Order: sequence, then structure tokens, then C-alpha cells
Amino acid sequence: MKQIVILGGGTGGTLAANRLRRVLPRDEAAITVIDRDDDHLYQPGLLFVPFGLADPAALTRPRSRQLRPGIAFRRAGIDRVDVSSQTVLLDDGASVSYDVLVIATGAALQPEETEGLTAAMAQGKAFTFYELSGAAELRDVLARFDGGRITVTVIDMPIKCPVAPVEFSFLADWQFRSRGIRDRAEL
Repeated sequence: MKQIVILGGGTGGTLAANRLRRVLPRDEAAITVIDRDDDHLYQPGLLFVPFGLADPAALTRPRSRQLRPGIAFRRAGIDRVDVSSQTVLLDDGASVSYDVLVIATGAALQPEETEGLTAAMAQGKAFTFYELSGAAELRDVLARFDGGRITVTVIDMPIKCPVAPVEFSFLADWQFRSRGIRDRAEL
């Protein structure tokens, strides 16, 4: 039996595991998803939080509930991958062998890599909707916004969701029109 190990239980890892389970017979492949926590954040929903169209609490569910039956979930951090022995070494000292390894650990925001961005975020002048806390903070700021300039930009690659900045701009336009302040808002 082939051992398929997927590192990361976010959207990509979950989709990969569920699709593989659907097409591979259980007696031919064992699938294990490994992630450091059991909180699956539905990241596509984050875009709607700043506009009050999604409840932040409703976007997080246990990872294990997102996986099809027949997929094992292991809660552990990943220390390293030993390619020569086809083994994933976990931060708790355990190891998991694999025949096929899928790395779906996602992209992480690094605002410190852009000069001035960390300070601007700390001062409430720059925000992200790619993280739950940032999306909720942006919701609160947009609720008080009554005019001015909003710049939507992509700081670095890879982009967690390439279309999201455009969608954000459309949603901001819609919200400002709905609130009757579009003529006072520059996007």
C-alpha cells in the first residue's frame, strides 16, 4: 500500500487529500494530512469579512471535519523532511514514512520584508485581509470610513489569492455606493 503524506491541512492540502481519496482505492493508498493545529480557516471567506458579509467565527472549523472518511489527520509540527529516507520528522520526535509527499504549506505573509509596512500596520494605516485578525480589523476601519483614499496593492509574491485585490476593490466600490459615500472615496 502506498503511503501518501500531505504536509499542510489548509485549502490546498485539504483539496488534494479529498480528491486523492475519491480516486484512489483505500486498499491501494493510505493518505495522511499533517498540520500543526486543528483549525482549518476557510481563507476564501476572509475577503468578505471587511464588508460584513462573513462572520469571522464561522470561517474556522476543525481540519478533521474537512477531510473525507479514510484520510488520517495528524496534529504535529514539521521539523524537517529527510528525502533520502522518505521520512517526515515531526516536532514531537515522531516520524512518518511516505512513498508520495505533497507539500501544501501555503504562503505566509511577511510584512517585515517591505520597508515601513510593519510600522504602518501597527499604526492602523495598512491592513491585510489574508489573515483573520487583519480582516476583522479592516472591517472595523471600513465601517468608520467616510471618505478619502484607499489603495489596494500587492506587496510581494507569491500572492495568496491573485484575484482577491481586484475583488476587494469591487466590493469596496459596492459598499461605498450602498452607503452613499462613493463620491468621497478614491479607490
